[in-house]
Amino acid sequence: MEDHKIVQRNIALQREWYGEPLGDRVRRLVVAFDVSQAYLAEVLGISAPMLSQVMSGRRAKIGNPVVLARMIMLERKCLIPEVAAGRREALLAALEDVKDARPTVGRDNIPVAAVADDRLALAALREVAEDEDLGEAAKVLHEDFPAIADLLRRAGLSEARDVAGLTGERRP
Repeated sequence: MEDHKIVQRNIALQREWYGEPLGDRVRRLVVAFDVSQAYLAEVLGISAPMLSQVMSGRRAKIGNPVVLARMIMLERKCLIPEVAAGRREALLAALEDVKDARPTVGRDNIPVAAVADDRLALAALREVAEDEDLGEAAKVLHEDFPAIADLLRRAGLSEARDVAGLTGERRP
């Protein structure tokens, strides 16, 4: 298979497995934390060349689940107000926290589905903004920051609808 076809296939697989190409997710982290790709690789616990290959689509997946867990941890830390504001000390603390983390990943312990953390973030957003404003902010951020836009969109829903969505229940 030609190189460009392999890259396209790998990027399609990344969309299927991770929700979007890993290059997009990693670039957002590089920008959000104002670090080099090489330093981000160090924080995640992956070699810089391996991260580059995953970002470019020359590799389809992150083989080590702990590296993926750290990446998710960093994405969640973008929601911390001081980190979102770009305060250097908060950025550095978040990076060090993730770098030192030894997350365990297993069938019963997947860091992606932390419903309690989501509820706290949603409640905090509701405290500082009206539902309509959260929805409008989600529209603005959707293209460049889809994960943050999704969180804002969910926060803009009524609490009853949000809880129903998190639990899988149907409510009017």
